[in-house]
Amino acid sequence: MRVLLVDDRDQLLLFLDSDPGLSPVPRWWITPGGGVEPGEGDVEAVVREVFEETGTRIAPSELVGPLATRVVVHGYSDVVTTQDEAFWFVRVPAFEVSTAGHTDQELLTMTDHRWWTRDELAATDEEVWPSAILTLWSQAEDWLRAGRATTAPATRDLGTVEESTVPV
Repeated sequence: MRVLLVDDRDQLLLFLDSDPGLSPVPRWWITPGGGVEPGEGDVEAVVREVFEETGTRIAPSELVGPLATRVVVHGYSDVVTTQDEAFWFVRVPAFEVSTAGHTDQELLTMTDHRWWTRDELAATDEEVWPSAILTLWSQAEDWLRAGRATTAPATRDLGTVEESTVPV
């Protein structure tokens, strides 16, 4: 599960992830999120992951989504993984990010975080995963502006993509 976490200043939170097994170390920006634990539903996983990775609590009723799904293949220096991902959206009051809930692996690889504006994302040369992040953000905002409930419009299928630091 991945989440587009947007604050009341209209900024999206992304984490700078890396593959420390390569030199030079590649870096890319990702949304908060992670796996679904046994016995947990998608919504519960998003709520838990947001708290673990940012220190802020959200209510399940605040989530919009899933906006999109995809199958992603990640090739890193030490492993190749294939994941089913769903993207959710939530708007929150501005807050200071806490990484106190990060795992040892996250502390090793996620080296920074930043709140991005749409213009900054549109203009950056840095790698951002997923590449459709601005489209997903606009989709969620358009739905909410139209006065819809937090239930999202039809889920977009982003297909199968590769996001890798080494070819798979």
